Amino acid sequence: MAGRPLIAHTLARVAAAPSIASVIVVCPEARHTDVLALGAEAGVADLRCVPGGARRRDSVSAGLAAAGDAEIVVVHDAARPLASPGLIEALIDAARREGAATAAIPCVDTIKRVAGGHVVETLPREQLVAVQTPQAFRIDLLRRAHAAEPELDASDDCLLVERLGVPVAVVAGEPSNRKITLSDDVEWLRRRMQVEERA
Repeated sequence: MAGRPLIAHTLARVAAAPSIASVIVVCPEARHTDVLALGAEAGVADLRCVPGGARRRDSVSAGLAAAGDAEIVVVHDAARPLASPGLIEALIDAARREGAATAAIPCVDTIKRVAGGHVVETLPREQLVAVQTPQAFRIDLLRRAHAAEPELDASDDCLLVERLGVPVAVVAGEPSNRKITLSDDVEWLRRRMQVEERA
């Protein structure tokens, strides 16, 4: 995107958050040299790379193992390159206060639960949010959550914390913090970055 790998944009946003002391990128070992160079270009002062695992949670566990004695850890997807430094700071503050926090935006569509090709329930929209990363945690809490149910294939780290019975604070997310997954997302990001460049 704009001549650079997507992760370069993500690293630049993360590096701009004042509370971020170090960054651990979990990625295949064959990419470590390239990622370290991109991090240096993005201004990441302390960047390390570690290889990931078979599942998302295995990769997060690898990052946690490399995080040493950090007090707070922020888990973020490289595929969300527009998370603002302000959002990252708000999540860190919430995790310091409450132990765990996630970014989320309200659902604007009506959400229905479906089984066997038929609607079985309409869920109350005012109680629903679409969860994003970054997600921030006290590191001891997240390590405990990962150790508790190693067989559970969690789609995000908040689920593991929820399973401990620990509440997760919700911080207002950003509509621009969109996960780049499909070709339409790539086109959206290209247009968005062109607008930001002109501003």
